[in-house]
Amino acid sequence: MTVHLYLSLIPEALIASMYPPEEFGVYYTVGYSKKQRGQAMFIELDPDFRHDFFRIDEGIARCVPHEDGRPKKSVYIATYRVLEHIPLTNIDTLYLVTKFGETLPLKRSNAFPKDDAGLYMYQEIAPVSPLVVSTLDPLSLYEFLTQDPDSMIHLPAVCFVDLRLGELAKNPEYGSIGDLPYDYIHQLREGLVELQTKPVHTKMIDRTHTVEYPYRMISNGVYLGNTSELAYFPLPSRDDLRKNHPRWWRSANQ
Repeated sequence: MTVHLYLSLIPEALIASMYPPEEFGVYYTVGYSKKQRGQAMFIELDPDFRHDFFRIDEGIARCVPHEDGRPKKSVYIATYRVLEHIPLTNIDTLYLVTKFGETLPLKRSNAFPKDDAGLYMYQEIAPVSPLVVSTLDPLSLYEFLTQDPDSMIHLPAVCFVDLRLGELAKNPEYGSIGDLPYDYIHQLREGLVELQTKPVHTKMIDRTHTVEYPYRMISNGVYLGNTSELAYFPLPSRDDLRKNHPRWWRSANQ
C-alpha cells in the first residue's frame, strides 16, 4: 500500500498514513473510536521529501498494514517545529476539512487578493494560534511576522486565515454586526477602535483562541509562508461552493 506524507496544520504535525487525502480527512476529523470531531487542515507532501530534522524513513517503516490487512491510519513523525522545515516550492493543494469529515481541496494561486478592507482580523493557525486584528493586509502581515528585522515578534513560518469583519472593517464602533457569528464582539470592537486611535498596527483579541472557526467567515483564503516565500490558497466564492461543493458547504455551516 502507498504511504502518504501529510503536513497537518490543525494541529501542527508531520504524519505518515496509508489513507489517501479524502479518507485521511474523514479519519482525522471524525475518527473511529477516540477522536472527537474537529476541523482539520493539511497538505500532502511529496513522498520523496526528506529533511534531517525529521525521522521520516523510520516513520514510513512503521506505517505498515495491520495483521488483518487494514491500512495503517497514522504514524506521527513530528509534532514540533514542523512547518518551518517544510519547503513550499512544490506544494500546490491544501485540504480544508469540516468537523464532519467533508474535504475541500484548495489549489494554490499566484494571484493574491487586492482589497482595501480598512481593518482586518486574522486567525493564526500555526505555529502559534492567537486571534488578532490589524491594519495590515495579508501580505503585509506575512512580511511583518517572518521578514521584518525590526519586529519583536518573529516567526520562521506561519499559517493564517483572514476572517470577515463586515461593517466593522470600516466602522468598528457603530457598524452593524449583521451575520457575524463571533461571541467576542465587545472585545473585537474595542480592539478595532484602538487600531484607529493608537499608533499600533496589530492588536491581540485572544492569545489562546481555538483555531476552529466558521469556514464561511474566511474572507479570501489560507496563507502559508516562511522566510523565503508565501503560498496562497484561495477559497472559492460562496456561489461556487453552493453549486460545485454543496456537501462541503452544508457541512461547513452546521
